[in-house]
Amino acid sequence: MASHTLFIYILAAFGLSLTPGPNSLLVLTHGALHGHRRTWFTVWGGALGFLLLIALSMAGIGALLKASAHALIVLKLVGGAYLVWLGIQLWRSPPVMVATDVPAAQTSGGAMFRQGLLTAISNPKALLFYGAFLPQFIDSSRDLLPQFILMATIFVAVEILVEWLLALLAHRIRPLLQRAGRKFNQVCGGMFMAMGVALPMTR
Repeated sequence: MASHTLFIYILAAFGLSLTPGPNSLLVLTHGALHGHRRTWFTVWGGALGFLLLIALSMAGIGALLKASAHALIVLKLVGGAYLVWLGIQLWRSPPVMVATDVPAAQTSGGAMFRQGLLTAISNPKALLFYGAFLPQFIDSSRDLLPQFILMATIFVAVEILVEWLLALLAHRIRPLLQRAGRKFNQVCGGMFMAMGVALPMTR
């Protein structure tokens, strides 16, 4: 992966990790209820789930690229259209609500890890998303495996960092999301739509 492509990928990974989703909502909730230290279990569970989904997506992408030399072009166009559609859905979605007014039950670290893992892998949209997003940064003239390993490592590392920050700042972020959550969704949705239009046209 070229250095400028890698830089764009890292920026995109940070932006996408900040968008509202099931795991970010779970981490916010656990951070507010149990504190950021115990929420590490949730974060690592989600990271494992994301890694498994990325591996599945990359296996499918690799099989398609081996079957057809033109598959990457098709993947980029279809993936770009899917990112635009996701952006429209996110733009229209209501603000994220984090309910923390219930008593916090004593939850074991193992249970929090499993909740993070299951929340990640039970979201079929995530599998489709990775299949749409990752091909935008693949260089078909280079070996695929090192590119896949690099992209998976970066994306999961960014997810861990962002989710830990969400857990750390849960009590401060929650009121902000309730006040300006709709605007936040529109900004994130606009970013999805811009990427969906721009990335398939880049080389």
